[in-house]
Amino acid sequence: MKIVITGGTGFLGRHLVWHFSQNHQVVFTGRNTEAAQEVLAHCNSHAMKANAQFYALNHGDSSAQKILNAICEGADVVIHNAALSSPWGRREAFITANITSTQEVIRAAEKNGVKRLIFISSPSLYFDYCDRVQVNEQEPLPKPVNEYARTKRLAELEVIESRLPEKVILRPRALFGPWDQTLMPRLVRVIEQGKFPLMRGGEALVDLTYIDNAVQAVQLSATRKLSAPCQIFNVSNGEPKRIRDLLTQVANEFNLQLRLKPVPWPIVKTIAYAAETFAKFNQYKEPAITRYSAGVMAFGQTLDLTAIKQELGYEPTVSIDDGIKSHAKWYLSEGFAHD
Repeated sequence: MKIVITGGTGFLGRHLVWHFSQNHQVVFTGRNTEAAQEVLAHCNSHAMKANAQFYALNHGDSSAQKILNAICEGADVVIHNAALSSPWGRREAFITANITSTQEVIRAAEKNGVKRLIFISSPSLYFDYCDRVQVNEQEPLPKPVNEYARTKRLAELEVIESRLPEKVILRPRALFGPWDQTLMPRLVRVIEQGKFPLMRGGEALVDLTYIDNAVQAVQLSATRKLSAPCQIFNVSNGEPKRIRDLLTQVANEFNLQLRLKPVPWPIVKTIAYAAETFAKFNQYKEPAITRYSAGVMAFGQTLDLTAIKQELGYEPTVSIDDGIKSHAKWYLSEGFAHD
């Protein structure tokens, strides 16, 4: 089976390349050629080099569509993973990375008669600055909280309305594991810097997804028979944790001293709003805190996994506890340890 993976140099993307390269022909894209060499080197070390091929691609460029048209020829499955995933940034950048890229991928897949498209979306679409428990895929979506959520939703609509015969939209929650450059590193940095601001008593329940479980969800989406032409699935470990407990566990495994400082959410929200306002007049440089990044630590969000379990047979194989241990072991062995 030939599989095309966009965004194959990122966190989830490289894990998908490594996984599918073991048994399938994989073509992956990305902007960072240096990162691509790291991905290929890992393939080589695991005797998978012959099954993975890289193409440099910058979505929105004049050459992007031509490259995608060429590499999607003969493809059975396209996994569109490339995106700008950030709580902050210019609208134009999100439109190009999340909407334009999706349009380009759809055109290439339709042109080449690709049977199935898997689109990696986000449960940020559900976020609404309030506690939401066991959210399912059919619930009405609130007004987008930021440009990332807005453009991801519009990209989903592009997928849904496409003429492709089989489409799967996945909404994985808070990915972490080796090679994560976002979730755990940010938590570690804040813990290292001093007292961690704890909002609403740290009682918010949050879902996370260990990277191996996310890869399993994509694997099932690529290979299992679908009961409908287009399906949307939540993805997580299905093990909600209180923020307070999660921080304690991360600090212990990463050999950090955790100092919590209770701070009222309204105060944090005001500070974040001020930081965002200043950032808009400072070349749109990402502020140290945004309302969204603070909000996901203040309000709970857990996902209902009924659909993906019943339809695809998804069952997480790595627990949150084991995942954090594994991530910390990798993180510390790679020399990221604090002073």
